[in-house]
Amino acid sequence: MVLDMRLVGWVFILLAAPLGHAQGEVYKCPDASGRPTYTNVKRDTVGKNCTLVSKEVSVVPAQAPTRATPSSASSSTSATRNENRRKILESELQNEHQLLADARQKLAEQEGTRAGDERNYARVQERLKPYHQAVDQHTENIEQLRGELDRIR
Repeated sequence: MVLDMRLVGWVFILLAAPLGHAQGEVYKCPDASGRPTYTNVKRDTVGKNCTLVSKEVSVVPAQAPTRATPSSASSSTSATRNENRRKILESELQNEHQLLADARQKLAEQEGTRAGDERNYARVQERLKPYHQAVDQHTENIEQLRGELDRIR
């Protein structure tokens, strides 16, 4: 059994050895403008004047050139973007006001209701806690939306 495992291990090593060598081959090929390009794919070198590089090559991807945009185009785009953002924030603010009104109404309804098992005030407060939290959350959302609107204007 041990002999079989060793035999399988040696066969695997012998079969994998040529693959390790092929991964280390790097070819330098000139492109149409004469700049060198590097590849480790053998079929990409067919028909080109490529040379095998014997030492390690550090390849850094090229950065795409950036285009300068005219300031008038960017300012109009910025103004449009700010206008769209302002409309969205105003819509969200209006929605939050409606949600706050609904949350306050539900809280008032719950404050007017008293269950039979709520003889002490702590149980009433525990039951009302989610309603108070909803009112607080919508109030905080309104404050944040107003702050965002003030920053845009």
